[in-house]
Parts: sequence; C-alpha cells; structure tokens
Amino acid sequence: MKETSKSVMRRLHDSRFVSRFFVGEGIDVGCGTDPISLYAELFPLMKTVKAWDVSDGDAQFLAGVADETFDFVHSSHCLEHLADPQVALENWFRVLKPGGYLVMLLPDEDLYEMGTFPSRVNPDHKWSFTLYKESSWNAKSVNVVDLIKALGNVVQPVKLELLDASHRYGLPAMDQTLTPVGECAIEVVLRKRCADEITLKGRLPPPGGMTLDTYYALTGIRIPAKSR
Repeated sequence: MKETSKSVMRRLHDSRFVSRFFVGEGIDVGCGTDPISLYAELFPLMKTVKAWDVSDGDAQFLAGVADETFDFVHSSHCLEHLADPQVALENWFRVLKPGGYLVMLLPDEDLYEMGTFPSRVNPDHKWSFTLYKESSWNAKSVNVVDLIKALGNVVQPVKLELLDASHRYGLPAMDQTLTPVGECAIEVVLRKRCADEITLKGRLPPPGGMTLDTYYALTGIRIPAKSR
C-alpha cells in the first residue's frame, strides 16, 4: 500500500508537518510512485521536492548530493532495504541543512515482520526495526533509539512514535498494511542542530532578545507583577 499517502491525513492533524517539517526545499529518498510532493497543496510552505529513487543511485550514499543542500529529507519505508542503515542515516543528515528536519517511516518488526525474518511479507528487507527493546527475536534488528544516538550531538529527536493506533492485535499473522488504515510503522522526526545549539548544549532562547516587559507591551498582555 502507498504508505506516504496513508500518512497524509494523520500528519495534517499535527501542525508541525505544515509549519516546520515540510518547509522549503526537500528530497524524498526511495519515494517510488508515492512521493510526498503529490500532496504539495496540503503543505503550502513546501517549495520543491527532489525525488530520489533507484535510477538516481544508492540511497545509502546520495552520491553527488552536496552537504547541507536541503531543508528537509523525507523517506518512507526505504531504510530497511539498504545495506547499512547507520551509514544511510549519516548521509541523509549530511545533505540536510542545519535547522532542517528528517522525517522517516520505518516498518515496526513486531507489527510488520511478525516474528519472522527474512520477512514473510517483503523478503527484500535487510533489517527489522524496533523503537526500543533490550533484546529482539531477530538477530538483524535495529533499535531506532540506538541509531539516533550514534548521530551524536548534531541530532535533536523531535518525534518518535509507534503507529499502532489502527493496528488490530487480535488478528492472526497478516500484512495489515494491505488494509486502507494499517501502518505497522515507526515514525521518526529528527532535527539537525545549528552550530550555536551544539556549543550551548541546547536550543535556548536567543541572547539579546526583547525583554518580557517589551513583549507584554507589544502584545497588549497584562501580567500581574507577582506572576512574573
């Protein structure tokens, strides 16, 4: 099923996808026939999106794409097909501008692979993914939390979610992504920190900005002195 298309209505209920995540120039890695750009009118701050698929080269390396080119990177169900997910993630972060966002969908190993690997539903999967487990039934399982930690201090995790709201746990083993609602996935949104955030060890208010009194005066807000 078209997993990017399936995600759109859910994402529109989170204003950050419109106002922060899908803003400016982007690249959609492994998009196939279901790129996020099909829904550009729903994300009006999205300018252009480069579609990157098999004919463009190995998605693990994005060879020929310069560092810090894009405001956002989107990838739906691609990382599991690549030889080295960590190298791929490093390169996807490499082409991202500071302050930009990486948005990924990954199949969850329990919801999608269902305890069998190689995958019974997609034998091309080279890895299975879990948001976090101390141990997995699959020797080729990748912990998303560990994958993110390996990026170091340049990464700010923004959203990590198991998309199981429509999953029916009582059904026998079957590919629920073949239904119109089943996602069986993990959604990951990561932000690339700017240099000053790395130095300050956090995303802090800008120095030398307006005072609270000035802000209150500009907005017409009246705050009792004792609550300031």
